[in-house]
Amino acid sequence: MQLAGEAGGILAPVIAFTCILVAIASYPAFSWTDNALSDLGIISGATGLIFNFGLYISGFLVFEFAVFGLFRYLGNSWIGKTGALTLATTGAALIGIGVFSENAVPYHYLFSVAFFILLPIALLAITGAFAFKHQTKMALFTLLTAVATAMPWILYSIVNYVSGVAIPEFASSVAGSVWTVVLSCKMLKGMPQPKTS
Repeated sequence: MQLAGEAGGILAPVIAFTCILVAIASYPAFSWTDNALSDLGIISGATGLIFNFGLYISGFLVFEFAVFGLFRYLGNSWIGKTGALTLATTGAALIGIGVFSENAVPYHYLFSVAFFILLPIALLAITGAFAFKHQTKMALFTLLTAVATAMPWILYSIVNYVSGVAIPEFASSVAGSVWTVVLSCKMLKGMPQPKTS
């Protein structure tokens, strides 16, 4: 189960972005500047199915990564456990986005807001956990990622640089995904190797 947790941090972004990009490719009317990514989830046929399936599965994998991998990896500190559990809640919110498509008012909106708010909060808590463990490079990397996940939304609220939210959604998600993949690889490298006779 532990190996599955670490691997989930790599598989989640791969599945999510593959499904998002396939859904976009299948719906030529999609606009990066005018649409939200979730607009794809209410398109009939393969587009909606692929998009929602990708979010549901990747949310489950994020939850698994946080609970079965990160929770153990960050040790016994309360801030580490808080960060891991908050990231697990982020995964649960992503599942909710996939299950409740955009026309499921107000559930889809609430899960979407929860995901993009909880992600930088989880990263800030995990930054503290790495700092307490004197893992300075990972603490700095995680802090910068927290800023990168929040900044597209901060700029959007100040400047309103596009009419839709697909770009801030995508940019924030990419930043969090890069962090997840890097940390998953680090965790997998640190796992004890099976003994050979």
